[in-house]
Amino acid sequence: MTVSSTPQNNTPTNLSLSGLLCYCRSGYEANLAQELDAICALHQIFGFAKVLPNTGFVYFAFYSPETTDRINEAVRFDDLIFARQLIGVFAHIPDLDRSNRLTQIHAVCTTLLPEGFRAQTAVVESADTEDGKELAKFCRKFSVPFRQHLRAQDWLIQRKTKQALVGVTLHAFFEHGSSIHLGISLPNNRSAHENGIYRLKFPSDAPSRSTLKLEEAIHTFIPKSEHQYYFNDDVNAVDLGACPGGWTYQLVQRGVHVEAIDNGAMDDALMKTGRVDYFAADGFKYQPQYGSVNWLVCDMIEQPDRVAQLMTDWLVNGWAHHAIFNLKLPMKQRYVAMCQAKASITTQLTSANIKFTWQAKHLYHNRDEVTVCILRTS
Repeated sequence: MTVSSTPQNNTPTNLSLSGLLCYCRSGYEANLAQELDAICALHQIFGFAKVLPNTGFVYFAFYSPETTDRINEAVRFDDLIFARQLIGVFAHIPDLDRSNRLTQIHAVCTTLLPEGFRAQTAVVESADTEDGKELAKFCRKFSVPFRQHLRAQDWLIQRKTKQALVGVTLHAFFEHGSSIHLGISLPNNRSAHENGIYRLKFPSDAPSRSTLKLEEAIHTFIPKSEHQYYFNDDVNAVDLGACPGGWTYQLVQRGVHVEAIDNGAMDDALMKTGRVDYFAADGFKYQPQYGSVNWLVCDMIEQPDRVAQLMTDWLVNGWAHHAIFNLKLPMKQRYVAMCQAKASITTQLTSANIKFTWQAKHLYHNRDEVTVCILRTS
């Protein structure tokens, strides 16, 4: 991960890393490990993934230390499907003295941090699991003396920020009370959110909690500065499998006119907005009634290969310009299923001479599905 020397953070680029730490949803550790293995092998970064089921994280240990520059170039957070956060680890202390943790942390930082290192923010974190809830309480308490100590040693800039992660961020990740990983994350290669969790408030007038899936997807895949371009009164969309309207709600809130397709009933309040045309139809057979649309969105419970092909057909036929959709993953070989879906979609779009960007994430508000965003670029 490249660390630029600037007047704000004065962090050199020669920080030596012993591994990568990624957070994920509990139960998805093996899928994330497969992904890290594949990406690191592709770039000849040699190591192995340490996987413990239902721990909510994976540690990929390097056989030989890697530089921040090399890792930042090779392993991109936006390319990782199952990772909530990406941290370059420079130290693992597996046997912290619980009565004097800061002393050991200080000794390690003194030895391993390059001269002139300064982080802009620092966070203390634990995995987002049931077992991690009690540990999270400790992390909140420990974060105050931890930051105070970092500032006293001039390893942390003396400035408060509204955001938890700004600039170069120093992470202290506790596996448990006596085991800690120390690492850094960079603003151009990480989640912007603490613990990698985008916490959203459920709108009281939304028809279903699935609305949070699309809201998180929009914020994750599309820069805020471009929201008005992609969603406004001149934009139209088709929502396949819309009932009761959780995804349609997000589009309507942004001024979009929606063709809602489902055999089930739509939310009454949503229909009264005047921005929704409802068609009782099979999402796999429906075709747009008013010509091509700007957006195709879909959250149908169906086999991922069927949904992937349906999305591809709409894009290749020119019925939709962009698409956001969920792929419901099988219990086994989730990473393999995503690779197959990506290969099928990208091959067909490329053959049709369509220029596009592909983004895919297992979002915080998802369960057993991955959200894909395809934006046409010309």
